[in-house]
Amino acid sequence: MTTPITIKTKARFHRGRHGSKVLKLGAAATPAPRRGRVPRVARLLALAHRFETLIRDGEVRDYADLARLGHVTRARLSQIMDLLLLAPAIQEELLFLPPVDGGDDPIHERQLRPIVAVLDWKKQQRLWSSIASRVSGGRDCPGGRVQARG
Repeated sequence: MTTPITIKTKARFHRGRHGSKVLKLGAAATPAPRRGRVPRVARLLALAHRFETLIRDGEVRDYADLARLGHVTRARLSQIMDLLLLAPAIQEELLFLPPVDGGDDPIHERQLRPIVAVLDWKKQQRLWSSIASRVSGGRDCPGGRVQARG
């Protein structure tokens, strides 16, 4: 005669290849707690990219429609969309700014407007470096990629 064995363990299901379910044993790993918040300028830039996709895919007709949907003026929407005119390296810096633990954000959209007005990406990079060095006190920029050039 055999004695039944009872095993108690935590289990979870994950998606495997082609959508199949896979049984995993043990408790799920807890995600690391988020510290701080995403800087506003990073959120605005991500929003501008999302808006551009909506327009390109035909889900929204134009900036005026986006402004109406977002309950902002067309001028404000243009300011946000102008962030897309920044050099790709600067956009990357902005998107990967470190989280803000408290207080004001280190960089504001208003500080970027003079840079957006310049069409040459190399000149934009120099202007960005000067802003980044002022904000960080002469160290690397907040994103850690662009060196401050005197």
